[in-house]
Amino acid sequence: MFRMKCVTGAAMLACIGALMACGSGAGKAPAATGTPSGAAASTASVTPTVTPPVTSPPSTRAPSAPAGATAPVLSGKREVTIVRVQASESGLSLDNGQLLEVDDDSGRQLFVPTPLGGGRYLIKAYGKPNSHPANDEPTCWQEHNRNTAQSLTVEGAVCDANNPRQRFTITAKGKGTYAISHDSAFLQYFPTSGLILEELGDAPLLSTFRFVDNGPTRRPAGG
Repeated sequence: MFRMKCVTGAAMLACIGALMACGSGAGKAPAATGTPSGAAASTASVTPTVTPPVTSPPSTRAPSAPAGATAPVLSGKREVTIVRVQASESGLSLDNGQLLEVDDDSGRQLFVPTPLGGGRYLIKAYGKPNSHPANDEPTCWQEHNRNTAQSLTVEGAVCDANNPRQRFTITAKGKGTYAISHDSAFLQYFPTSGLILEELGDAPLLSTFRFVDNGPTRRPAGG
């Protein structure tokens, strides 16, 4: 009988040990599998970076003038001085009724090329703007000495847009320079004869001119 008690006691101790082992194992967390929750949250919270399109800065270049546009100095609305490009300091002047090249302020040195159409101009000449009425009345360029043995020159005359001898052609030669001609004769300067109108033939053009803007044209009573 004592033996059975011992056996029974041993069996009870074994059951108690097994129960304790099961209890201790149930408290352990199962092994983690898959992606950690922290990593998943981090991935979900990432916002993709959007790169803005690259744009060029606005251009500071002035818009080009429309093709065929008339230069302001040839608009008939500006007074200009006319300087021969090949001259050092001289300018054109209608002095004592004749077109000359001078290096002082004598004569009429302010000109207004007024468009007549077809590249032709009536070139008005004014005196100094000193409020003297005579200076505000224009005189116009006119071809002189036609049908004579003398060289063709330019002289002053009462303005008449219908007079063919007052219709001069002004042709752009690049870099703000111009050639001035009447029919087929070009205005050129020669040391022995001054400013004359001469046909080129096979000779090169020796004289070109620059028109220097001197402001808006005045409003004379008869201009």
